[in-house]
Amino acid sequence: MKTRFIINPRSGRALRALPQVRAFAKAHDAEIAHTERSRHATDLAAAAVADGCACVVAVGGDGTMNEVASALIGSTAILGLVPCGSGDGLGRHLGIHGSVAHALDVLVSGEPRLIDTGYVNGRPFFTAAGIGFEAHIAERFNQLKRRGFLRYLTTSLRAFYRWTPETYMVTHAEERSTVLAFTLAVTNSDQYGNNALITPGARADDGLLDLCAIPPLKLFNAVPMLIRLFAGSIDRQPRIFLRRGTRFLVERSSPGPLHTDGEIHQGEARLEFTIRPASLRIMAPRRSAFADAHAQPSQTHSVT
Repeated sequence: MKTRFIINPRSGRALRALPQVRAFAKAHDAEIAHTERSRHATDLAAAAVADGCACVVAVGGDGTMNEVASALIGSTAILGLVPCGSGDGLGRHLGIHGSVAHALDVLVSGEPRLIDTGYVNGRPFFTAAGIGFEAHIAERFNQLKRRGFLRYLTTSLRAFYRWTPETYMVTHAEERSTVLAFTLAVTNSDQYGNNALITPGARADDGLLDLCAIPPLKLFNAVPMLIRLFAGSIDRQPRIFLRRGTRFLVERSSPGPLHTDGEIHQGEARLEFTIRPASLRIMAPRRSAFADAHAQPSQTHSVT
């Protein structure tokens, strides 16, 4: 099927992957396009769909994935991923993360699956959206010329001691809760990226969003929380606020930073999180990390 790769050259790992991607594209008669500015990947993906591409492959980090996927929501086009970012949350969740060779092999040997799309005030996200400390760090991290997990960790540590928790009003179903939180995330998958499992048990295909608000942290409880975060047991951390549903209303005292899959925005004081089930097709390994409840008995597609 007609395939186009969209590559973010700002990602160092994407540039290193370029020779393999070019060789693969040549072997499978696929096309390549490069982003030149912020949100350009969305325009390129929309153009690819208009040109009849059945598969559009994002080569970059979670931000590139978000931009490309946003143009494919509700279409028959399939999203392909060659994860090359710092966190690669969706790629890890679906079992696509790893070597470039593995990701390219998934495009040939995998199968399309339907996953959900999360929204916050109309902005789509596919892994996680959040406010509080995580949005503050995303804002600072995106300004760095060099990225990576260690850079993310050192940036977070520098800001940790100066961060003041915020109070949020969270409405879910018939429940209205006042929550003092260090950070607040709403997820479509189970993790931020780097295998940090912020909402263990969450799935990208279950038609539900998961909300996690982490209570105020000091050094004595931050270390156990981090251990649980990477061990997939943060739900056992004392005072964690966890909810699951199709809609959340989160209200804060004033507008402020908001991230969607790590991309930063100036968010509103009133944030409505909703879900559009089974709205994005993505090429994933046949033996995926999650069961595809929405899979259809249609034929498998590949780039061959």
